[in-house]
Amino acid sequence: MVEKSHTAGWLPSIYDPLRNFGSRVADWFAPRSDASAMDDFYEITVELPGVRAEDVDVSIDGDNLVVRGEKKSEREESGRTYFFSEREYGSFQRTFRLPPDADGDQIDAQYSDGLLQLKIAKHKAQKPEEKKISIRKV
Repeated sequence: MVEKSHTAGWLPSIYDPLRNFGSRVADWFAPRSDASAMDDFYEITVELPGVRAEDVDVSIDGDNLVVRGEKKSEREESGRTYFFSEREYGSFQRTFRLPPDADGDQIDAQYSDGLLQLKIAKHKAQKPEEKKISIRKV
């Protein structure tokens, strides 16, 4: 008869709560991003490593640009005891408030190598037209 060592017996029980920690983290997973402005457009880049382009949705909701999606887990748990897992899986969402001069109808979205790049055009500045003011005599 093979006797289990005390170490092997207690390690899994201590780490049991950590096994599902990754899925709980994924419940509030918000991908990291950068936002910048150029003369003609705004640019937002969102890091989405391990996420497929077809699992990402970009939409406009009022004055907000919403990026949501899901990073799916493809690992099998059978016969494996995880002591911890730092990789994040699950649904995510990021919301960005658009500036007043952003044109929500002119957005270009590109996805490559785990980076989603969004370019939001700015409304063209209208030159104020010259207007003659008449002077009344009193």
